[in-house]
Amino acid sequence: MGSFFALFDDIATLLDDAAAMSKIATQKTSAILGDDLAVNARKASGFASSRELPVLWAIAMGSLVNKIIILPVAFLLSAFAPWAIIPILLIGGAYLAFEGAEKILSVFHKHEDHEEKDYLTETATKEEILAREKEKIHSAIVTDFILSIEIVVIALSTVQSQGLPVQIIAVTVVAFLATVGVYGIVALLVRMDDMGFKIIEMASGSGKNPVVTIGELPLLRRMGVYTGKSLVVTLPVIIRLLTVAGTVAMLLVAGGIYSHDVPFLHHLLETTEHALPLPHWLTALLFELLLGLLIGLIVVAFIELPKKLFRKSAAH
Repeated sequence: MGSFFALFDDIATLLDDAAAMSKIATQKTSAILGDDLAVNARKASGFASSRELPVLWAIAMGSLVNKIIILPVAFLLSAFAPWAIIPILLIGGAYLAFEGAEKILSVFHKHEDHEEKDYLTETATKEEILAREKEKIHSAIVTDFILSIEIVVIALSTVQSQGLPVQIIAVTVVAFLATVGVYGIVALLVRMDDMGFKIIEMASGSGKNPVVTIGELPLLRRMGVYTGKSLVVTLPVIIRLLTVAGTVAMLLVAGGIYSHDVPFLHHLLETTEHALPLPHWLTALLFELLLGLLIGLIVVAFIELPKKLFRKSAAH
């Protein structure tokens, strides 16, 4: 009987440790989750209203498959090749910095071939619409795969000092909470405008007795109409704000990875914190943001310069 209670106590301790580490790992990955939310909110919008939730469900299922593929590989690396975690983090950080820098540069240099074209035209056939829908779903799942790798690896690096059972429980919890949380919020966001239109319809009584002007409505109904309109107008603003926040988050995460895992940069951060008359947290924030942007610009130059040289040589 004593051995049974000892086993029960060990399980309780394991779960308690896993819960504590899951909380820490979630905090560490929150910046990437913010970007994941922004990316998927943008990817899931722009469809016909009746197709938004099915498209989002397809992306969410793809994200779930991504996690199922990534998690076992990550645990095997942690068990047999823990030295590989830092290089993977640095590669992922470079990718995040590249994405963030490219988004900032695209504001100043908009290229037509990089802009997503609206496929919901009057002349588009059903087959063209479904093909474009499939293309966007595939693009969203590929992006999710890369972000999922970063989420899992950052979460794993946070709990690497723990035993393998705690690592498995904590990282798995973070990975699946990320999927449910991100896509749950995205589902609410993409339906916000439809909810707004429904509130307007209910408040104005347009289904039964169409109203000529809002001014003729009772106060409560007018408030309902304004509430519905605010939801409709707010959705694109929220998606734009999420995009900006996601870009900043990517640069911060990338800068944070390099400033913590590259000894020279970590020493430079500590020196900067002591040199500047600012709170250490603010100095670290600015340092990581600028470092992420610098790394991103270097990667963009490394990728784009050969393309430009090739175009010039092809033109001649």
